[in-house]
Amino acid sequence: MIPMMKPRLVGLLLTVMAFAQSALAADADTADLETAIFAGGCFWCVESDFDKLDGVLETVSGYTGGHVPNASYKQVTAGGTGHREAVKITFNPARISYDDLLRHFWRTVDPTDAGGQLCDRGESYSTAIYATTSAQKQQAEASRSALIADHPDKDIVTPIVDASPFYVAED
Repeated sequence: MIPMMKPRLVGLLLTVMAFAQSALAADADTADLETAIFAGGCFWCVESDFDKLDGVLETVSGYTGGHVPNASYKQVTAGGTGHREAVKITFNPARISYDDLLRHFWRTVDPTDAGGQLCDRGESYSTAIYATTSAQKQQAEASRSALIADHPDKDIVTPIVDASPFYVAED
């Protein structure tokens, strides 16, 4: 072997090993990620609110909760599909907990308004929590109970339901 090539080969080998370790670490992190789904009015607003949180890795706007597969924005906002505008959130529970996401959700919506949020009116803009696991459902119900206890004079109308198919919104 040419003496000058040996250091270069060692350097190349070390670089390849570093990239391989990085890829393995990324795969391990991906295995620990969780998904949450919240409906809180206009999905772009909800998406923007959650994007700012440390530990939230991805937010995707879409529709869920209804009976029309692959409904369009026009169909959903016209009503009758049963869908709400919602955001699917991928998060790292080692950096942000589902309880933290719930607290953020309750602070950014009006859970007493069954008709929508702010100027966005109609069933598609009403609030809901879509639990993706039984543990999430229990946590969401506990958080709603705490909210009710803190505001006994308010009628909290946000339902907590099992997640149903989520349809990504068109651009």
